[in-house]
Amino acid sequence: MQITVLGKSPAMPDAGGACSGYLVSEGDFRLLLDCGTGVFAKLRMFCEPNDVDTILITHMHADHVADLLPFGHALSFPLRHLAHRPRLLVPPGGAQRIQEISEVFGIGYQLEQAFAVEEYEPASVLTVGPLETRFQEVPHYIRTWACELRTPIGRRFTFGADCAPNEALPAFAAHSDLLILEATEGTSVQPADDDGIRGHMTAQEAGEMARAAQARRLVITHFSDQLDPEAVRAAAAVSFGADVDLAHGGAVYVV
Repeated sequence: MQITVLGKSPAMPDAGGACSGYLVSEGDFRLLLDCGTGVFAKLRMFCEPNDVDTILITHMHADHVADLLPFGHALSFPLRHLAHRPRLLVPPGGAQRIQEISEVFGIGYQLEQAFAVEEYEPASVLTVGPLETRFQEVPHYIRTWACELRTPIGRRFTFGADCAPNEALPAFAAHSDLLILEATEGTSVQPADDDGIRGHMTAQEAGEMARAAQARRLVITHFSDQLDPEAVRAAAAVSFGADVDLAHGGAVYVV
């Protein structure tokens, strides 16, 4: 399994970068994990839109779904003669959000025509092409699911999505071959919102989560280019107890 980083930015895209998006390839099968702002243009550097078999969305924030709009446009117009519609897997309630996005932008049923929209059942193990997918709800500002992609030979890639520190994720990600975790807060904890909720974590906390999971490899993502990358890396590495990688556009990881 090969994971290519298309975008690693938080809600504000890095200069020249893109928000959350990862192209996962297993043989001839291609899965796009999240499709945030700027991701579609980056995707086209690696494959054509109709080459994507499945799109999997962790949660319905704009920095994880916004580029479904240009993606859907590309499939609906220049490629409308093609029978292939990528499978679009959204979290519970996501189908309604897709309809609302269509209404807001006045595009009718374009997204529903471009994609085969399905809401996944987080409690189930989902077969996605040659991969088995499991989900774990994680604490964020809206309902959000981490996911695990497992190859036919048992290699495991776990993506933590956006989340605050929690006990469920390390257990879910235990012994992952590759664990990608966010560090939106960089090296210092940001204040909780008015309800006392935190939706993100620091690099140190990400390292602690990965260490608790006994992950074989840790990649830090979803951090701003306004942060000092070496400070982010160092904070995660100290708490993880081993070297870590920092996600960047075009980076490729093999699991």
